[in-house]
Amino acid sequence: MSILRQAVSAIVKALPSEKGYAHCDIPCGIYDPITAKIAAQTVQKMVMRIQALQKPGADDSADAWTTYENTLGRYVAVKEEHAQTCKKELSILWGDYFRPEHVEKYPDLHDTFWKAAKLCGANKQRVDLDASKDLVATVDKVAEIFWATKNTPWKDTVADVRFGA
Repeated sequence: MSILRQAVSAIVKALPSEKGYAHCDIPCGIYDPITAKIAAQTVQKMVMRIQALQKPGADDSADAWTTYENTLGRYVAVKEEHAQTCKKELSILWGDYFRPEHVEKYPDLHDTFWKAAKLCGANKQRVDLDASKDLVATVDKVAEIFWATKNTPWKDTVADVRFGA
């Protein structure tokens, strides 16, 4: 060990210290289900776009087919990326934010997260508008519970506007 390291180590050991306690990896107040919500809404929007995409006819040009295939590929990639983002963000909330007292107060919390995670996977596997709507609704339920734990009522007032077009 270098002399500098030994000196720093001796100083650190000599300083008074207190034991710190935390219930999560990061201080509370940073958590917010909005990233999961945006990801779920993006999944739904991509499903809508995929379903609305017009497949070229047999007589259409190679360029039309290339454009279609590129667009479809991009929509699918974005859908799957955001389904994975949603799953990751939900996992962070579940593992780092929610505590036993939340489960006591909201006994369906485990099931809600399990359902949301399964819906993320289902939306990666398929192009299913109902599954995408269920994902958004389940993430809304998580958000509602999350904000209730902070004594803050929550409703996504712009969701209808976002998905109207």
